[in-house]
Amino acid sequence: MANAEIRKQKSVTDSIEYGKLNWVNIERPTEQETEYLAQNYPFHELELDDCLSRIQRPKIDHDEEDNYLFMVFHFPVFHKEARVTTASQVSVFLGKDYIITLHEGELKPLMAFFRDCDANEDTREEVMSHSPSYLLYEILDRLVTYCFPILNKIGSNIEQVEDDIFEEDARGTVRELSLLWKDVIAYQRMIKPQTEVLEWLEKSELPIIKEDADVYFGDLADHNRKIMDSLDEYKEWITGLNDNIGTLTSFRINQVMRLLTVISVILLPLTLVAGILGMNVNLGFVGTNTFSVIAIMVLMLLIVSGMLVFFRVKRWI
Repeated sequence: MANAEIRKQKSVTDSIEYGKLNWVNIERPTEQETEYLAQNYPFHELELDDCLSRIQRPKIDHDEEDNYLFMVFHFPVFHKEARVTTASQVSVFLGKDYIITLHEGELKPLMAFFRDCDANEDTREEVMSHSPSYLLYEILDRLVTYCFPILNKIGSNIEQVEDDIFEEDARGTVRELSLLWKDVIAYQRMIKPQTEVLEWLEKSELPIIKEDADVYFGDLADHNRKIMDSLDEYKEWITGLNDNIGTLTSFRINQVMRLLTVISVILLPLTLVAGILGMNVNLGFVGTNTFSVIAIMVLMLLIVSGMLVFFRVKRWI
C-alpha cells in the first residue's frame, strides 16, 4: 500500500526529499492534485479550492492546531506581446516537515530553483537542511528578487516616454503612458497586501516558523516596501508626464491657432482690396493695362509685408 502511494505521488506531483523535509511542487494544479492533497494532508477543502482559483488576494491562514500555514502570494509576469503585467499566483502549504507549492508554471525563478534542488546535492544541503520555514524564505527571496528587473523595466519605459514627449510627433506617448500606468497599478495590487503577509511572518511566534524568522522575513518585507516606494514614485512620475503632455499639447495647439489666425488676418485686407477692385464700377485710377495689374500686386505685397512687420514687432509670430 505504501509503495502504491509513492507511485501515485510521483505520477501526480513532483517532490524532493532531503532528510526530514519534503518539498512537493505542483505546476498547473487540477482537481486531481488537490484531491491527492486532501487525502494525504489535513488541509481544509476551501484552501484547496483557493489553489485552483487565480483571483485570490495575497493572504495567510493557519489551522486551529497550528499544524500548518496556508499562504497565497502574487508575483508579476510581463507579457511581451500584449505589453501588460499580470499576477501569477503561488499557493503555499507550510507544515512541520513539508512545504507544498502550487503555481501555474509562469514564474521562472521558482521552476529553476526546484530543478536546481532536484539535480544538485549541494543545493539541497544548503537550503533543505534547515526547517521548512527557511526553505520558504529561500523560495520567496528568489521570487521577490525576480520582481526588481520587471520594476526596473517599467522605470526604463517611463524614461523613454519622457524623452519621446519632446519629439515633434509624440502622439503615441499618451498610449504608452496609459499602459505604464496600468502596469504600475497592477503591480501595486500585488505587492501591497503581500507586504502584510511578510510582516505577519516576520512577527509570528508560531512554532512552525523557525530559523530567525524576524531576520529572514523582515528582509523580504523590506524589499517589498522598497518596491512599493518605487511604484509610488513611478505613479508621481507618470502623473507629472501626463501634466507635461497636456501643457505641451496646449502649447502646440496655440501655435497652430496663432499661425492660422495670422494667415486669416493677412488674407482679410487682400480680400477687401480684391473685392473693391473687382467691382463692376469705373474707379478711374484702375485700368486694364499691364501696369495696373503690377501696381495692384505691389500694393498687396506691401500690405502683406507691412502686416508681417507689425506682427513681428508685436512678437505675435
